[in-house]
Amino acid sequence: MNAATPNPRVAVTSGTFDPITLGHEDVIRRAAERFERLIVAVAIAHHKKTLLSLDERISLAREVLRDCPNVQVLPFDGLIMDFCRQQGAATVVRGIRNVTDFDYEAQMAAMNAKLAPEVHTVFLLPQPALQCISGTLVREIARLGGDVSQMVSPVVAQRLRQACART
Repeated sequence: MNAATPNPRVAVTSGTFDPITLGHEDVIRRAAERFERLIVAVAIAHHKKTLLSLDERISLAREVLRDCPNVQVLPFDGLIMDFCRQQGAATVVRGIRNVTDFDYEAQMAAMNAKLAPEVHTVFLLPQPALQCISGTLVREIARLGGDVSQMVSPVVAQRLRQACART
């Protein structure tokens, strides 16, 4: 694998983004303020049954983040540390909402440090009002016909309505 030299001004944040929520957007936008280049790595997620296709998830992320010129949205598969090396990123940014997220993410950060000690993990919390939002809850509310407009951008809410109508 070709690996670029890690650049401290380049970071990666990853997720399934099924769908991208206002909490995701908040963390991504704040991370984008701190790095010259931020790559939003959308996981192919073979192991999950997603509501939205990979293309839809990438398209929605690009749409809601279109006003962030230093943010690039790319698909990824495999280990995030390998992806960071390929992209020359020196930092992984992880959003955490609560202590449960922190426990899981701290374990992942420790394992990732063993796999790629040159890549560091940084945790960001979304704004307090957004900390209760999860993609899982948003999908469930949308499937049941509920209003998700306070949890996702309008374009995402519309796409969720369409996706739920076809299932």
